[in-house]
Amino acid sequence: MTDDKLKEHTDDSPSGLPPADDQGSRKKDTTTRGIRIEVKSKYLAERSSPRDEQYLFAYQVRISNVGSETTQLVSREWIITSAEGDTEHVKGPGVVGEQPVLAPGGSFEYTSYCPLKTAVGSMHGTYQMVTGDGETFDARIAPFTLAVPNALN
Repeated sequence: MTDDKLKEHTDDSPSGLPPADDQGSRKKDTTTRGIRIEVKSKYLAERSSPRDEQYLFAYQVRISNVGSETTQLVSREWIITSAEGDTEHVKGPGVVGEQPVLAPGGSFEYTSYCPLKTAVGSMHGTYQMVTGDGETFDARIAPFTLAVPNALN
């Protein structure tokens, strides 16, 4: 992929980690070939059990077409890494049971969840996209942090 096809913008603090808001949410933002992917993650304390090494995180994704061609999200690939270095690959069609078509200016939002056995982890991956003329490309999802509030301090 050439540099002109991958334009990345990330909202990061100087430490390299996205800044956390008052509720511990962290945000990432990446654009590939006109497909902007914004991800915000949040720890769900009420659905977690640290004593049992069960931490649940929600992540909200907004996929926007800021380009000039209609594209469809056909599949996804996530790479989830725990603080212990355990890695899980998740692949499948679409997202949350849908394969959204994004016209220029259009967007699609969804929320999903990720269980971890550690208080800190990360996710990154790609959405496989297809243009109206059948060309395929991977829209990059920049790495984002999953962390219990104050776990990284």
